[in-house]
This record gives sequence, C-alpha cells and structure tokens, in this order.
Amino acid sequence: MSDLFRYVINGLFATAVHYLVLNFNVQTLGFPSAGLANGVASVFGITVSFLGNRYFVFRGGRTASFAPQAARFLILYVLIALLHTGVMWLWADYSGFNYRVGFVIATGLQFLLSFVGNRRYVLPSLPICYLSRCCSVCM
Repeated sequence: MSDLFRYVINGLFATAVHYLVLNFNVQTLGFPSAGLANGVASVFGITVSFLGNRYFVFRGGRTASFAPQAARFLILYVLIALLHTGVMWLWADYSGFNYRVGFVIATGLQFLLSFVGNRRYVLPSLPICYLSRCCSVCM
C-alpha cells in the first residue's frame, strides 16, 4: 500500500473524527457558533491525523525524533485549523450558509495544504512526490 493511499485513508479517518465532533458540538452541545464548534473539533482531528501520519502513513517518520516532528506538525496544523475555522465562520456564521457545506470546502483546502506541508515541512527527509517524478506541487 503506497504512502499516498495511506495518507488518503488516514485523512478520511481524521476528517470523520473531526466532523463527528463538530456535529456533536453543534447538535448535542448546542454551540452557538459553527466556527467555535469547528475550532474545538479540529483539536480532535489534528491529534488523530498526527498519530496516523507518524505511525501509519509515513512509517519512516518513526525514526525521526518525536518532539521536533510533533512541533512542526502542530505549527502546520494550528495554521490550517485557523484557516479552517475562519472559512467555517465566514461561510456559516457570517454568510448564513449551511455549516456542512462549509466543512466540505474548508476540508478540501485543508487536504491540499496538509499534504504539501507534511511533505515539505513536517517530514522533509522522506521521498517527496508520489504523483510523478516532475510534480511541481510537491517538489
């Protein structure tokens, strides 16, 4: 199984955790803001994503020191979570659109940024590109 395929599987699982916590926050806990509910939910998704990336997706990452890798991952994902939360706030809270659609849009942006960020910043010592040898996005 390729790293890219494992990355997609891990991302889908982390996204499912993120979405379930978001939905729980909005539907069960009654959070007044979809943006705030999403910010809290992103902590759960980020945690699942990091553990999955380290131990399932990028198995070579296990040989790297945990603390610096976790710190780089945390920086990347805090920035992505802020963007995700901002998109949710803009889409659902400010514009009044359905938060579920906003979640899909924000998650699409998150997927692209996290793949490139993980390859270039969090795990830069691993092979860069799985799409082709001349992929300008991942190089």
